[in-house]
Formats: sequence, C-alpha cells, structure tokens
Amino acid sequence: MKILFILFIVMPIVEMTVLIKVGSLIGVWPTISFVVLTAVIGASMLKRQGLSTLMRANQKMNAGEIPAKEVAEGFMLAVGGALLLTPGFVTDAIGFSLLMPGIRGIMINQLMKKMVVAGSQQFSQTYTSAGGPFTQTRSTYRTYQDQDGVIIEGEFVKGEGQDEPSQHGSHSEQIEKK
Repeated sequence: MKILFILFIVMPIVEMTVLIKVGSLIGVWPTISFVVLTAVIGASMLKRQGLSTLMRANQKMNAGEIPAKEVAEGFMLAVGGALLLTPGFVTDAIGFSLLMPGIRGIMINQLMKKMVVAGSQQFSQTYTSAGGPFTQTRSTYRTYQDQDGVIIEGEFVKGEGQDEPSQHGSHSEQIEKK
C-alpha cells in the first residue's frame, strides 16, 4: 500500500515540480526536447541491451541451465524502459540507472542473494552398514535429456561411490519433437 501511494501520488508531484523548475531555468521547448531525447536514447539502449539479454537467456536454456539472472535482468530492463518513456527527469534518472549494466548488475546480485530458484530439492542421508557408513543423496526431482531429445523425469537415488544413479520409484518419459 505504501509503495502504491509513493508511485501514484508522490512521484507525479515530484516529477511536476522538477519539470516546472527545469522549464523555468532553461525554457519550455528545451525542457520538452530534453524529455523526448531521453526517451529516444532510452528506447535505443533498451533495444540493444534487451536483445543481448534475450540471447544470453536463450544460450542458457539451450545449455539446460535456468536463466534466472537473465529473467531478473529482463524485468529490470522492462521497468527501466517504461520509466524512460514516462515524461519526467526523476523517472528518467531511475530508468537510465536500470539500463546501465554496472548498476543493474549490482541490483541483480543483491536480488539473487535473497531469491531461491525452485526446481529441485536435494538432501543427503548417512547410513551405517556392516561395511561402514555410506552417504546417499536423493533428488526429489531430476530431469535428464539425451542427444536425441528424449526427456526422462523421475526420482533418483545416488549412493556414494556409485557411478550412475539408480532409479527409485516411478518415472515418466517424454519425447521432445524438434
């Protein structure tokens, strides 16, 4: 509720105040020109960086990795682009800061520290047998895709010293059409 109050009440008042002050200092047409120029420059930066982020996300997905950082980066780019298209100098400053890779990288790293990417849970248990203790790692969800596009989903158990995980429980197979 507090953030909505700031976004919809306080921010427009701050923007109007800054626009009036700048307009009185440099004139109406230079102020309007500057606002339009920042929107054009911002759109250009957004297009270039957005395509770059999309390509990196695509590469990660093709490698079987989760593109969490790229998704967060894409979200920040979208917010930055929207702020640059909003008339005003304060929103432009915030928008440009979200489009700068260094500042955006710092913000994403802070965000990623607080975020957990879901997808699989893994835990280890140590058992004792006649031969001594051994550790067993269980993944509650695991996906494997071979070169032919066959996807095997299931629950697997891997004991310490084993080369391949043994199947535990049911599994399902899907063939991915390329």
